[in-house]
Amino acid sequence: MNILHHVTVKQTITETSKHELIEQFTEKKKRLEQECDQLYFEYKKIEKTSKPLASQYLKEIDKRREKIKLVDFQLEQVNILPLGSELKEKEVEAIIEVNVGDNWSDIMQEKTIVIKDGIVDQIRLR
Repeated sequence: MNILHHVTVKQTITETSKHELIEQFTEKKKRLEQECDQLYFEYKKIEKTSKPLASQYLKEIDKRREKIKLVDFQLEQVNILPLGSELKEKEVEAIIEVNVGDNWSDIMQEKTIVIKDGIVDQIRLR
């Protein structure tokens, strides 16, 4: 019988991965700023004709600004991270085979995949 089990994927921070993360966050921030500008442009066009719709645009602009603050914080954290530290990237599901007589606690151990520069570096069973 096969079951699904959650596996944590972590990334080891290297010069290359740190640079890639900074690029990703910078790109995300730039995209959010462009969205804010576009929404503000639309808001200015509709501001005098429809107050409820205009307030909706303002709410969307505020949401984007909050996301920009979060990205700024993430950028700061990436710059602070020392090389060699591990950053939780995501969780994935793995299919695990279970047979009669298997040790249940061994099967349910936390499993972690460690990625270094896009290559699987370690598989840990805890």
